Amino acid sequence: MPAEVAAGSHVGIDVGGGGIRVDALVHGQPRSARDSGPVPRSAGRIDAATLAARIGALVARTSPGGPADRVAVGLTGMPGLLDSPAELAGQLHRHIATRTVIIASDALTTHLGALRGRPGCVVAAGTGVIVLGTDHAGTWNQADGWGHLLGDEGSGAWIGAQGLRAALRHRDGRDEGSAALYRRLRNRFGDPGATLRAVYGSAAPAYELAGFAPDVGAAAVDGDPVARRIWHRAGVHLADAARAAARGLPADFSWGGRLFDAGPLLRDAFRDALTRRVPDARLHDPAGHAADGALLLAQRGLRRDRPEQAAYAVEFPADAPIAP
Repeated sequence: MPAEVAAGSHVGIDVGGGGIRVDALVHGQPRSARDSGPVPRSAGRIDAATLAARIGALVARTSPGGPADRVAVGLTGMPGLLDSPAELAGQLHRHIATRTVIIASDALTTHLGALRGRPGCVVAAGTGVIVLGTDHAGTWNQADGWGHLLGDEGSGAWIGAQGLRAALRHRDGRDEGSAALYRRLRNRFGDPGATLRAVYGSAAPAYELAGFAPDVGAAAVDGDPVARRIWHRAGVHLADAARAAARGLPADFSWGGRLFDAGPLLRDAFRDALTRRVPDARLHDPAGHAADGALLLAQRGLRRDRPEQAAYAVEFPADAPIAP
């Protein structure tokens, strides 16, 4: 049976590289659920049917009741890795009782969560990284978001990859290696061969790489200079992308995504690098996370006279069946 939430309710869903979070507002009462794991893919593209079933199971863990007024999803890899937003909306309609589904980039929902609809620039950093600068009107600037092979510099996948490279350089006896990171590689994977199989054999290599980022963080906290440099460089990369995405906008900046849970290890480097590049920058702690932004998008909908970029609303007719 499809998951339902009470009438008068809205559902916001954040789909990131590290899992899914659902925030619902049911008769004024907040509800939430989450899981972990990579975004399901088939032939390198997002598997809409499998993803919709996963989301539906999480929504069912919020409060059951009547249909939701509106559901909004902030999705990593959108639109590049999603063949059709309408297809995903249709699949969600099979699992969640609602007449309106909004599919948006997680860059937009992270921005809405962090700045609550105000103009400015927001860095969304988790497994990957994408930066959005917008006034929600005529200016829409994106920086990075190009995936772990071509971009995502400063992301969890990038940090993990840099840490594994430093570990393997130590194993080889090359410069810029790290014995501390090699020990952590051995603890996590077993040996270099197992590491290669885990990364190259994974259906989601970026997710596997990002899984090593906490090890790089722990080594940095323990004082390993190589690991500390990696995190510092990550902050510099994120600041550079933020500067690029802020053109033509007020100098208001914020951030979102699980990578910033690293705290001062990342935020201090990001703040220092950004203020050097944008001396009048105003940095704001995020007002909320990406699921909060998706919930805000669900509550307000898309303006028909000025739709958000990288967001699509699909409205199903009243006689359209909602069936499992």
